[in-house]
Amino acid sequence: MEKPAPITLRPLNVILVEPEIAANTGAIGRTCVAAGAALWLVRPLGFHLDDRHLRRAGLDYWDHLDLRVVNSLNEAEHALKPSALWYFSTKAKRSYTDAEFTPGDALVFGPETRGLPARLLSEAQDSALLIPIRREARSLNLANAVAIAVFEAVRQIGKTPH
Repeated sequence: MEKPAPITLRPLNVILVEPEIAANTGAIGRTCVAAGAALWLVRPLGFHLDDRHLRRAGLDYWDHLDLRVVNSLNEAEHALKPSALWYFSTKAKRSYTDAEFTPGDALVFGPETRGLPARLLSEAQDSALLIPIRREARSLNLANAVAIAVFEAVRQIGKTPH
């Protein structure tokens, strides 16, 4: 299932750091296929890549997914050399609609139960983005948050997914 680092980089990359829920990752994979984005999974994973929930959520799209599995966020960053890393968090201050996405960017999301580490967010305050929601909701489902961010980036980049 794992593939070597890509030769041709995608205009957009989604990085899930230590994802925990197979169904969310499957749905995110489907979103990535629809948008023409690559999906990077940073170990450890909370599921096996052959998990039936992962396959069920990804449906028949999974075979079309540009998937990479790496051992650290640094490894993904080194392989991608992204134009920008955007860190999504409920703790960020800047709205995702204020960011200027460009081809080669990477959208980074943390684990479902704890999000990205506070240290990382404090080091990257200018690149930390929030999807504004009412405080009663606390947070969005990870798959929904990724879909919102990915299609805003696609809209700004101006690439029609093929």
